[in-house]
Amino acid sequence: MPVNLSDYLREAARETPDAVALSEPRSRRELTWAELDAWVDRVAQTLLGQGLVAGHRVALVMTNGIDLCVAYLAVLRGGLVAVPINPQAPAREIGRVVADCQPKVIVTDAAAAAQVRQADTTGALIAVHRVAPEAGELTFDALQERRSGQVPMAPPDAESLAVVLYTSGASALPRGVQLTHRALIANIEQVGRIEPPVIGPGDVVLGLLPLFHVYGLNAVLGQALRERARVVLVESFDPDAVLRLIADERITVLPVAPPVISAWARHENVREALAGARVVLSGAAALDPDLALRFEEVSGHRVEQGYGLTEASPVVTTTLVDIEAPREPYTVGWPVPGVEVEVRDSLGQQADPGDPAQVWIRGDNLFSGYWPDGAGGPGDDGWYATGDIGIIDAHGALALVDRLREIVIVSGFNVYPTEVEEIVAHTQGVAQVAVVGMPDEHTGEAVVAFVVPEEETADEQGLIEAVEAVCRENLARFKRPTRIVVAAGLPHSPTGKVAKGRLRELARETP
Repeated sequence: MPVNLSDYLREAARETPDAVALSEPRSRRELTWAELDAWVDRVAQTLLGQGLVAGHRVALVMTNGIDLCVAYLAVLRGGLVAVPINPQAPAREIGRVVADCQPKVIVTDAAAAAQVRQADTTGALIAVHRVAPEAGELTFDALQERRSGQVPMAPPDAESLAVVLYTSGASALPRGVQLTHRALIANIEQVGRIEPPVIGPGDVVLGLLPLFHVYGLNAVLGQALRERARVVLVESFDPDAVLRLIADERITVLPVAPPVISAWARHENVREALAGARVVLSGAAALDPDLALRFEEVSGHRVEQGYGLTEASPVVTTTLVDIEAPREPYTVGWPVPGVEVEVRDSLGQQADPGDPAQVWIRGDNLFSGYWPDGAGGPGDDGWYATGDIGIIDAHGALALVDRLREIVIVSGFNVYPTEVEEIVAHTQGVAQVAVVGMPDEHTGEAVVAFVVPEEETADEQGLIEAVEAVCRENLARFKRPTRIVVAAGLPHSPTGKVAKGRLRELARETP
């Protein structure tokens, strides 16, 4: 069993050195397992040559591609801690993460260099890739030339921290989820025990999911490392282009999010393009049952679903655990081997079958609490309360009903309403604001903002445009409200809290 996640790569390079590991169609590049392993060694040596030691953080603000995979695996091989960040995040968000985790090095590329430079990155060395360096910066290539002569040897401790992934939780600001090598490897092995395999040695895997998200990082890249499957890395989603790529590259495993299913369900050539696919996986957000059925009718492929969260590295359940068992369209499958799932009532007792209650999970794949002190992690007994509400149906499958927390999940990414409200509240002319999530066919959920103007005679369209401008400047695209409703006031509960249930009703009633 590997101790460091990069050990999977070492084994693949030794046993299948000439097989292709990664393909990048946009640049027509590819690496064999031996080439990838050697490159990861060089970059790990480089980082250690900069004076970094085990436990130091390295932020990766990069788009999907071979270079990001190399940088990520090199960080782990050197015993360092990777902090993947959304390359489309605005400078404010990048600066907040950097201030929180204090990375020694930030590696970025042309897609994100501008935001990184605008952010407060005091104390961090910036290494840019495929863009001209500014004063005080290094290029990623030049950084590699400064490598040390030492062989990168990570501490042989599976409990050492591997990744900090920032995700919105029960507080207004995103928190860093601490994932150890033990947690990452455990989930890879748990999924690897499913038969037939989710990803097998002969598979070609679509690398469309962003690698700053745990789904793409560990459920796709990590699983492919274990199985020595080739990953075809895609920078962005274009329905036609990706379908052509799937056919041209003979891709067999398609891990995607619901927006991709939605786009393909309306595409006339999807059945032909996916003729060689073995499995279609949807995760990161809830998939509408009617959409899943429509996609199956159009494509000829049943969509396999799952449930996971960053704190679980991420896979908790999947319909692939028992592909022959009866299933209802609203379920997300059965626990993967090695993971326990219970639904418990408010007293902590297991709920009766069919009764909704909070989902609790336990397994070696769970995180070690939130950065930096490990607060909020699993209890002493190993169980973790997810904040999600679910039921166990008659066939033992989990179905999700609701969330205790106010998180809105847009295309698989968590958005905490308070974070959006904080930004909108600073818009000139806004007196009050409340944000809710609403179902959306394309993204699972969408952000809706209700704003109350400071003056009754305010120009509604002008106020909406002002809110949109502030959100564009300060929020990542998926966090921005897709609808802004100007209201005379906000409804409140008897205790004085904003009645967000009523706001959701108003959103449904408002065209």
